[in-house]
Amino acid sequence: MGKTFAEKMLALKSGKESVVSGEIVTVSPDIVMSHDNTAAIARKFKQIGIDKVKHPEKIVIPLDHCVPAATEKYASNHKEIREFVQEQKIENFYDINIGVCHQVLPEKGYVIPGSLILGADSHTTTYGAFGAFSAGIGRSEVASIWATDEIWLRVPETIKINIEGDMPSGVYPKDIILHIIGDLGADGALYRAVEFSGKVIREMDIGGRMTLCNMAVEMGAKIGYVEPDEKTIQWLAPRTNKKYEIIKSDADAEFEKIINYDISDLEPQISCPHTVDNVKPVSKVAGTKINQALIGTCTNGRLEDLKVASKILRGKKISSGVRLLVFPASMEVFAQAMELGILQELVKSGAVIMNPGCGPCLGAHEGALAPGEVCLSTANRNFKGRMGCKEAEVYLASPAIVAVSSLYGEITDIRGDLK
Repeated sequence: MGKTFAEKMLALKSGKESVVSGEIVTVSPDIVMSHDNTAAIARKFKQIGIDKVKHPEKIVIPLDHCVPAATEKYASNHKEIREFVQEQKIENFYDINIGVCHQVLPEKGYVIPGSLILGADSHTTTYGAFGAFSAGIGRSEVASIWATDEIWLRVPETIKINIEGDMPSGVYPKDIILHIIGDLGADGALYRAVEFSGKVIREMDIGGRMTLCNMAVEMGAKIGYVEPDEKTIQWLAPRTNKKYEIIKSDADAEFEKIINYDISDLEPQISCPHTVDNVKPVSKVAGTKINQALIGTCTNGRLEDLKVASKILRGKKISSGVRLLVFPASMEVFAQAMELGILQELVKSGAVIMNPGCGPCLGAHEGALAPGEVCLSTANRNFKGRMGCKEAEVYLASPAIVAVSSLYGEITDIRGDLK
């Protein structure tokens, strides 16, 4: 019997010839990521009683959650991180002018096929789009890795999700993953490796694959994974000169289950308050009034997403009752969008262009909601209080749906504007 990607990866990283699903292994990660939570992790690390991190070259720290600092508390947090980075001689540090961690790490060449990446953020699953085994872990676990360069992991069972058919007009990768999460539920892939495959995945661009893997955690997955192909190699070529090995599941690997989807007739999907798996077709919620629209975050703030939005908004004006906030996922994306005239088109439509970062996604600043307000967002979570107010509502959708809805002041089916 063959092996899955997850079994192969954790065998390799644990130094074992072979492992099976359910086995506990001790591994040494290639990269350990943290962000604004680094200060809290550093305090935990110091409590261990060790003066120096074991492998500073493996640590990557981008500041992104509240940049620039919104309050004295956040400013002090950033100051503590800068001091820790200097003290520990951590060179892979990126200050407030870089962007969202899950966009930055691939751009800067830290993510390669066959790498083991652990991060103090649940959406570290994003890097599976490049054939990496990447998972979110807790702050205490990161502190422990800093001290020992080791962690134990349970080898996850694998769910293979085949996505076939032809992508309908007005449907995007965000709609596909929302549909899957709505179908399987928030715990439908609990501590599983989710392997995305099929015709639709092969035809999908890297940004779309990142969206799928990013939100795999919203159905409980430990990792998301897409088998690397020529698109992966081409995307990575100008970003890294590291040698890497493409690791993929064997043809006869034993999957816990195989789930097949044909998305040929899929309509745009909306995740409704207050859980991500509360997913409905756009036709069921069209007409819902919105106060704020958000395009950005680690899920949909890439150049592809901004292009889609600018095309829809070109030559038009957003509704007078809507605040449209646009957060490019990184400074690289920001610069590219500026050079291509995308930001100019968005500004002309009435959008407010924000600095790259997580912004209002976690409710820290830059676009927090007021009681009774409704936001339509391209983010990955819509829990109560997620955008700073427990009495507000957050709906999730693709950049196309968010863009067209900002024109009408209500959730709108993009397919009507495509006719």
